[in-house]
Amino acid sequence: MAAIKVVISGATGKMGLETVAAVSRESDLELVGGSCRQDRGPTLTTPYSTVVPLTTDLDSLLEQTRPAVLVDFTNAAVAMDAAAKAAARSINIVMGASGFSEDNLKQLDAMANDNGVGIIVAPNFALGAIVLKKLAEQAAPYFDYVDIIESHHEAKIDSPSGFALALARSLGEIKQFTRNQPEKENLANTRGGEHNGISVHSIRMPGKSAHHEVIFGAAGQTVSLRHDTLGRDCYMPGVVRCIRDVVTLQGLVIGLENVLGL
Repeated sequence: MAAIKVVISGATGKMGLETVAAVSRESDLELVGGSCRQDRGPTLTTPYSTVVPLTTDLDSLLEQTRPAVLVDFTNAAVAMDAAAKAAARSINIVMGASGFSEDNLKQLDAMANDNGVGIIVAPNFALGAIVLKKLAEQAAPYFDYVDIIESHHEAKIDSPSGFALALARSLGEIKQFTRNQPEKENLANTRGGEHNGISVHSIRMPGKSAHHEVIFGAAGQTVSLRHDTLGRDCYMPGVVRCIRDVVTLQGLVIGLENVLGL
Protein backbone atom coordinates (compact mmCIF):
# COMPACT_ATOMS: atom_id res chain seq x y z
CA MET A 1 0.00 0.00 0.00
CA ALA A 2 1.31 3.44 -0.93
CA ALA A 3 2.21 5.80 1.90
CA ILE A 4 -0.26 8.56 2.78
CA LYS A 5 1.18 11.85 1.51
CA VAL A 6 0.99 14.67 4.07
CA VAL A 7 1.46 18.45 3.96
CA ILE A 8 1.69 20.38 7.24
CA SER A 9 0.40 23.94 7.45
CA GLY A 10 2.20 25.75 10.26
CA ALA A 11 5.12 23.35 9.90
CA THR A 12 7.66 25.56 11.68
CA GLY A 13 5.55 26.22 14.78
CA LYS A 14 5.95 24.23 17.99
CA MET A 15 3.20 21.75 17.18
CA GLY A 16 4.12 21.79 13.50
CA LEU A 17 7.72 20.74 14.15
CA GLU A 18 6.57 17.98 16.50
CA THR A 19 4.23 16.74 13.77
CA VAL A 20 7.00 16.91 11.15
CA ALA A 21 9.04 14.52 13.31
CA ALA A 22 6.08 12.24 14.05
CA VAL A 23 5.00 11.90 10.42
CA SER A 24 8.60 11.30 9.34
CA ARG A 25 8.88 8.38 11.79
CA GLU A 26 5.94 6.46 10.33
CA SER A 27 6.59 4.09 7.42
CA ASP A 28 3.04 4.43 6.09
CA LEU A 29 3.10 8.25 6.06
CA GLU A 30 5.14 10.49 3.75
CA LEU A 31 5.78 14.16 4.48
CA VAL A 32 5.82 15.94 1.12
CA GLY A 33 5.88 19.60 2.18
CA GLY A 34 5.20 22.27 4.75
CA SER A 35 3.99 25.85 4.82
CA CYS A 36 4.66 28.68 7.26
CA ARG A 37 3.71 32.32 7.73
CA GLN A 38 7.18 33.88 7.36
CA ASP A 39 9.73 33.04 4.70
CA ARG A 40 12.23 30.59 6.22
CA GLY A 41 13.86 29.40 3.03
CA PRO A 42 12.68 26.95 0.35
CA THR A 43 13.22 23.68 2.20
CA LEU A 44 12.57 22.00 5.54
CA THR A 45 14.88 19.29 6.85
CA THR A 46 13.26 16.68 9.09
CA PRO A 47 15.01 15.12 12.12
CA TYR A 48 15.65 12.12 9.84
CA SER A 49 17.52 14.24 7.26
CA THR A 50 14.74 14.16 4.69
CA VAL A 51 14.34 17.45 2.83
CA VAL A 52 10.90 18.68 1.72
CA PRO A 53 9.61 21.92 0.18
CA LEU A 54 8.79 24.77 2.60
CA THR A 55 6.85 27.82 1.45
CA THR A 56 4.56 30.65 2.48
CA ASP A 57 2.31 29.85 -0.51
CA LEU A 58 0.15 26.93 0.60
CA ASP A 59 -1.96 27.07 -2.55
CA SER A 60 0.98 26.38 -4.84
CA LEU A 61 2.37 23.74 -2.47
CA LEU A 62 -0.89 21.78 -2.55
CA GLU A 63 -0.98 22.04 -6.32
CA GLN A 64 2.62 20.87 -6.60
CA THR A 65 2.56 17.99 -4.09
CA ARG A 66 -1.07 16.78 -4.27
CA PRO A 67 -1.13 15.24 -0.76
CA ALA A 68 -3.85 12.97 0.57
CA VAL A 69 -3.97 14.89 3.87
CA LEU A 70 -3.38 18.46 5.00
CA VAL A 71 -2.57 18.80 8.72
CA ASP A 72 -3.11 22.33 10.03
CA PHE A 73 -1.61 23.78 13.21
CA THR A 74 -2.13 27.52 12.72
CA ASN A 75 -5.08 29.60 13.93
CA ALA A 76 -8.77 29.58 13.06
CA ALA A 77 -8.63 32.32 10.39
CA VAL A 78 -5.61 30.83 8.59
CA ALA A 79 -6.96 27.30 9.00
CA MET A 80 -10.32 28.13 7.41
CA ASP A 81 -8.57 29.53 4.35
CA ALA A 82 -6.26 26.51 4.21
CA ALA A 83 -9.21 24.12 4.51
CA ALA A 84 -11.01 25.77 1.59
CA LYS A 85 -7.92 25.40 -0.61
CA ALA A 86 -7.43 21.77 0.38
CA ALA A 87 -11.07 20.69 0.12
CA ALA A 88 -11.35 22.22 -3.35
CA ARG A 89 -8.57 19.82 -4.42
CA SER A 90 -10.23 16.81 -2.71
CA ILE A 91 -7.56 16.76 0.00
CA ASN A 92 -8.60 15.44 3.43
CA ILE A 93 -7.89 17.66 6.42
CA VAL A 94 -6.82 17.22 10.05
CA MET A 95 -7.19 20.45 12.01
CA GLY A 96 -5.50 21.16 15.33
CA ALA A 97 -5.84 24.93 15.06
CA SER A 98 -7.55 26.68 17.98
CA GLY A 99 -10.43 29.12 18.20
CA PHE A 100 -13.08 27.75 15.82
CA SER A 101 -16.54 29.28 16.22
CA GLU A 102 -19.81 27.42 15.75
CA ASP A 103 -20.13 29.12 12.35
CA ASN A 104 -16.65 27.92 11.40
CA LEU A 105 -17.64 24.35 12.22
CA LYS A 106 -20.81 24.64 10.12
CA GLN A 107 -18.71 25.93 7.21
CA LEU A 108 -16.28 23.03 7.57
CA ASP A 109 -19.15 20.55 7.64
CA ALA A 110 -20.51 21.98 4.39
CA MET A 111 -17.02 22.09 2.90
CA ALA A 112 -16.41 18.41 3.68
CA ASN A 113 -19.73 17.23 2.28
CA ASP A 114 -19.68 19.46 -0.80
CA ASN A 115 -16.22 18.22 -1.78
CA GLY A 116 -16.52 14.61 -0.63
CA VAL A 117 -13.59 14.76 1.79
CA GLY A 118 -12.99 13.94 5.43
CA ILE A 119 -12.25 16.72 7.91
CA ILE A 120 -11.27 16.02 11.52
CA VAL A 121 -11.25 18.93 13.98
CA ALA A 122 -9.55 17.94 17.24
CA PRO A 123 -9.39 20.58 19.99
CA ASN A 124 -7.00 18.26 21.83
CA PHE A 125 -5.03 15.25 20.55
CA ALA A 126 -4.00 13.93 23.98
CA LEU A 127 -5.76 10.74 25.09
CA GLY A 128 -5.71 11.89 28.73
CA ALA A 129 -7.58 15.07 27.82
CA ILE A 130 -10.25 13.04 26.06
CA VAL A 131 -10.63 10.86 29.16
CA LEU A 132 -11.03 14.06 31.22
CA LYS A 133 -13.81 15.23 28.89
CA LYS A 134 -15.67 11.92 29.09
CA LEU A 135 -15.43 11.81 32.90
CA ALA A 136 -16.65 15.41 33.16
CA GLU A 137 -19.64 14.61 30.94
CA GLN A 138 -20.51 11.67 33.20
CA ALA A 139 -20.28 13.82 36.36
CA ALA A 140 -22.16 16.84 35.01
CA PRO A 141 -25.76 15.67 35.66
CA TYR A 142 -25.05 15.41 39.40
CA PHE A 143 -23.85 18.99 39.96
CA ASP A 144 -25.28 22.46 39.45
CA TYR A 145 -22.03 24.46 39.68
CA VAL A 146 -18.95 24.02 37.49
CA ASP A 147 -15.84 26.07 36.69
CA ILE A 148 -13.24 25.31 34.02
CA ILE A 149 -9.69 26.58 34.56
CA GLU A 150 -7.16 26.30 31.75
CA SER A 151 -3.49 27.35 31.68
CA HIS A 152 -1.17 27.77 28.71
CA HIS A 153 2.12 29.44 27.81
CA GLU A 154 2.18 33.23 27.44
CA ALA A 155 2.44 33.15 23.62
CA LYS A 156 -0.85 31.30 23.01
CA ILE A 157 -2.84 33.46 20.62
CA ASP A 158 -6.34 32.87 21.97
CA SER A 159 -8.28 32.41 25.16
CA PRO A 160 -9.92 30.33 26.28
CA SER A 161 -8.25 27.35 24.63
CA GLY A 162 -10.13 25.42 21.98
CA PHE A 163 -10.33 22.43 24.30
CA ALA A 164 -11.75 24.53 27.16
CA LEU A 165 -14.40 25.82 24.75
CA ALA A 166 -15.15 22.26 23.67
CA LEU A 167 -15.51 21.24 27.33
CA ALA A 168 -17.85 24.14 28.05
CA ARG A 169 -19.99 23.47 24.98
CA SER A 170 -20.22 19.77 25.73
CA LEU A 171 -21.14 20.22 29.40
CA GLY A 172 -23.50 23.06 28.50
CA GLU A 173 -25.47 20.71 26.25
CA ILE A 174 -26.09 18.39 29.19
CA LYS A 175 -27.75 20.98 31.42
CA GLN A 176 -28.00 24.65 32.37
CA PHE A 177 -25.62 25.24 35.27
CA THR A 178 -25.97 27.80 38.07
CA ARG A 179 -23.58 30.75 38.15
CA ASN A 180 -23.83 32.97 41.20
CA GLN A 181 -23.62 36.71 40.70
CA PRO A 182 -21.82 38.60 43.48
CA GLU A 183 -23.60 41.66 44.85
CA LYS A 184 -20.46 43.69 44.21
CA GLU A 185 -17.71 43.02 41.68
CA ASN A 186 -14.67 45.02 42.73
CA LEU A 187 -12.72 44.06 39.62
CA ALA A 188 -14.50 43.43 36.33
CA ASN A 189 -14.60 39.91 34.85
CA THR A 190 -13.17 38.18 37.92
CA ARG A 191 -15.83 35.48 37.57
CA GLY A 192 -14.44 34.61 34.12
CA GLY A 193 -16.23 33.97 30.85
CA GLU A 194 -19.60 32.22 30.85
CA HIS A 195 -21.33 29.54 28.80
CA ASN A 196 -24.66 28.11 30.04
CA GLY A 197 -23.75 29.01 33.61
CA ILE A 198 -20.25 27.52 33.30
CA SER A 199 -17.44 29.86 34.33
CA VAL A 200 -14.26 29.61 32.23
CA HIS A 201 -10.93 31.04 33.39
CA SER A 202 -7.70 31.35 31.37
CA ILE A 203 -4.16 31.63 32.74
CA ARG A 204 -1.29 32.67 30.43
CA MET A 205 2.31 32.65 31.67
CA PRO A 206 5.77 31.21 30.96
CA GLY A 207 6.37 27.74 32.33
CA LYS A 208 2.93 26.47 31.37
CA SER A 209 2.26 23.94 28.62
CA ALA A 210 -1.42 22.94 28.48
CA HIS A 211 -3.46 22.31 31.62
CA HIS A 212 -7.22 21.88 32.02
CA GLU A 213 -9.20 21.45 35.23
CA VAL A 214 -12.95 21.00 35.67
CA ILE A 215 -14.25 21.71 39.17
CA PHE A 216 -17.79 20.65 40.11
CA GLY A 217 -19.39 22.05 43.27
CA ALA A 218 -22.26 20.98 45.50
CA ALA A 219 -23.21 21.66 49.11
CA GLY A 220 -20.24 20.75 51.31
CA GLN A 221 -18.12 19.17 48.55
CA THR A 222 -16.27 19.64 45.28
CA VAL A 223 -14.99 17.23 42.63
CA SER A 224 -11.94 18.19 40.55
CA LEU A 225 -10.81 16.54 37.31
CA ARG A 226 -7.49 17.69 35.83
CA HIS A 227 -5.26 16.92 32.87
CA ASP A 228 -1.68 18.21 32.50
CA THR A 229 0.33 18.14 29.30
CA LEU A 230 3.98 17.68 30.20
CA GLY A 231 5.32 17.50 26.63
CA ARG A 232 3.97 17.91 23.11
CA ASP A 233 4.96 14.35 22.29
CA CYS A 234 1.77 13.22 24.04
CA TYR A 235 -0.27 14.65 21.14
CA MET A 236 1.47 12.73 18.37
CA PRO A 237 -0.23 9.31 18.64
CA GLY A 238 -3.56 11.13 18.29
CA VAL A 239 -2.35 13.20 15.32
CA VAL A 240 -1.01 10.13 13.52
CA ARG A 241 -4.23 8.21 14.19
CA CYS A 242 -6.28 11.08 12.72
CA ILE A 243 -4.11 11.23 9.58
CA ARG A 244 -4.65 7.52 9.00
CA ASP A 245 -8.38 7.66 9.68
CA VAL A 246 -9.32 10.85 7.83
CA VAL A 247 -8.60 9.30 4.42
CA THR A 248 -11.41 6.80 5.09
CA LEU A 249 -13.96 9.42 6.11
CA GLN A 250 -16.41 11.71 4.38
CA GLY A 251 -17.82 14.66 6.29
CA LEU A 252 -16.82 16.47 9.49
CA VAL A 253 -15.76 14.70 12.68
CA ILE A 254 -15.22 16.84 15.79
CA GLY A 255 -13.07 15.55 18.65
CA LEU A 256 -10.50 12.77 19.00
CA GLU A 257 -13.03 10.82 21.07
CA ASN A 258 -15.20 10.42 17.95
CA VAL A 259 -12.21 9.16 15.98
CA LEU A 260 -11.34 6.63 18.69
CA GLY A 261 -14.97 5.67 19.28
CA LEU A 262 -14.89 6.59 22.97
